[in-house]
Amino acid sequence: MSDGSAEELARIAEEARRKADEAAEQARAQADRGTANALTGEGGEEAVKQSGLVYGGLIGTAVVMVQGFLETPSRDTSARISIIAFSVAIPLLAALLMVNRQETFRRRHTPSVSVTGAKVVGQGAAFVGLVAGFWHIYWIAGVVFLAAGFVGLFVHSAGWWRLERGQAPWQGGEP
Repeated sequence: MSDGSAEELARIAEEARRKADEAAEQARAQADRGTANALTGEGGEEAVKQSGLVYGGLIGTAVVMVQGFLETPSRDTSARISIIAFSVAIPLLAALLMVNRQETFRRRHTPSVSVTGAKVVGQGAAFVGLVAGFWHIYWIAGVVFLAAGFVGLFVHSAGWWRLERGQAPWQGGEP
């Protein structure tokens, strides 16, 4: 290998490394903008509103599911898991709904670690309760609900990302 071709390869490698570093920096900046918008301003306000909707919907669904178990008690494992999960989820989601009202009033999220933990546990327990409840009715329904829940998560994430990734806010008129 000649000195000229070795130098050329080194120059190409350095140029590729520089372009990769620039692309990584742009991706980080774009992610930071998306995160900042999600936590403050219009994005933060909308996230607070959506959180309240999620908490209320999960509480309502949990109460309806638990009501069925109260009418016809079952010793089935999936029924027990569902009831235990809902017994964790309902009080946490109710507390989160009350915090959400204050967040709505203040127009911002709370930075509390305990609230973040309650969100994870409350929403996770509600999901487990729903999957176990559907599993109790018919195990295929439980599997389908579990799979559809993950698909829904990816659809929401993809939709949010496509809408919020560094786009200028919509000013009305035709989208």
